[in-house]
Amino acid sequence: MTEYGLDVIATALAAGLLVLSTHVPLGRRVLARGIIFIDIAVAQFASLGVVVAHLAHWEEMWQVQIVAFTAAIGGAALLNLSERLWPQVQEAVIGSSFVVVASLSMVLLAQDPHGGEYLRELLIGQILWSSWSGLMPLALMSILVLAAWYGGACRSASGFYLLFAVAVTVSVQIVGVYLVFASLILPALAANRLGARSGLATAYAVGATGYGAGLLLSLRYDLPAGAIIVCTLCLACFASLLLTTVLRRAGEVQPAAAEAER
Repeated sequence: MTEYGLDVIATALAAGLLVLSTHVPLGRRVLARGIIFIDIAVAQFASLGVVVAHLAHWEEMWQVQIVAFTAAIGGAALLNLSERLWPQVQEAVIGSSFVVVASLSMVLLAQDPHGGEYLRELLIGQILWSSWSGLMPLALMSILVLAAWYGGACRSASGFYLLFAVAVTVSVQIVGVYLVFASLILPALAANRLGARSGLATAYAVGATGYGAGLLLSLRYDLPAGAIIVCTLCLACFASLLLTTVLRRAGEVQPAAAEAER
């Protein structure tokens, strides 16, 4: 592999690891709360903000971030309100929100000659085009979200939704809607039957393996990076679940409840 290829992989992998740093703990909380599709819904709200900024010709990074963040916060606030008012149908509200906002994005871009390509980029991302300087907003966001997360800001529903919106706003512009969802859910799912300590480590390992393998395959076979990383994350998740099941049956892995008791 050429020096250029190695540099592309290094930058893209750094982007992926930064995304995973916040999305793994968030994803484990999403899975525990049973609101699986909140991630893809909030990501779609942020994506709608990017579309609005594009149509308004606000191309400066800070302008795009403000509009995307406002849209994500607005979406998160609406979903938080629906959880308070109609908790029994929260998943239906979240799923409907995703479909409506995605459709609105398509309507807004219908007259744009490059609208189809723009939507594609928002869905599968442009992780291979990452640059070290361009990762600075993502790195700063990751530090702030993790500090707030471990500082206890996620204890309330409002705090959780706010952190979620902040994390997704920047990451969706780099890795796309599909990979945001995969980064949140698949590593968390891979470690779902493990306890807090081993589960977090396993989730990060699965995420890093999925990103690394996907990026290598993307460059080797000229495949769309976002799409192939989703696939390799899925394979890594399946392998982890299979290995955990085999080891548990052999008595080598303690269930989550047993680990928590210790």
